[in-house]
Amino acid sequence: RLRVEAEIIRDEALSVSGLLKHKVGGRSVNPPQPEGIASLGYANSVKWPTSTGDDRYRRGLYTFFQRTVPYPMLMTFDSPDSNLSCTRRERSNTPLQALTIWNDPVFFECSQSLGPRIVSETQGKNSSLEQRIQHAFELCLTREPAESEVEIIKQLYQEQTRLLKSDPKLVSELTSKQTIPAGSTPQEVAAWIIIGRVLLNLDEFVTRS
Repeated sequence: RLRVEAEIIRDEALSVSGLLKHKVGGRSVNPPQPEGIASLGYANSVKWPTSTGDDRYRRGLYTFFQRTVPYPMLMTFDSPDSNLSCTRRERSNTPLQALTIWNDPVFFECSQSLGPRIVSETQGKNSSLEQRIQHAFELCLTREPAESEVEIIKQLYQEQTRLLKSDPKLVSELTSKQTIPAGSTPQEVAAWIIIGRVLLNLDEFVTRS
């Protein structure tokens, strides 16, 4: 239970992206973590074989806790020491937390799946940019966007679309291993992947009052 609050952010990202696996019970899993973390263990004794298949996206409750080199996201989001009793949780708000959500492999894969999900679930003859923005907010923040927020995301979408047109390599990197919804394009999906990254990094998504 001590780790739940630190892990729930990751679980929420997995959930809104459609990647979360709801299997109950079983062995601990080793989700992706930043390269080189395991090598920090004494005499290179720590091994972290990254889980594959459904185990890669299981709830954080099942993440293996390596005492000497803890899963870095747990530490960044104030997970207590599992070797001691915890009477009061520490809470912090640091740049490392934002950097984790921007760059951690799990969160990046979540945004890669969230983008196509937003597009596919709003695909239709009458779909509009505003409808997709509304759906994205409902998925990530469980509310409708304000008019000012719609305008901000529209501007972001337009800016990123222009940039992606001139960088096919980036489009390929963002949409790698993703199925492009029928009627859409890799460039459009890439733009929504970028928007997904922004929404997952909002304070409203990360913080629960």
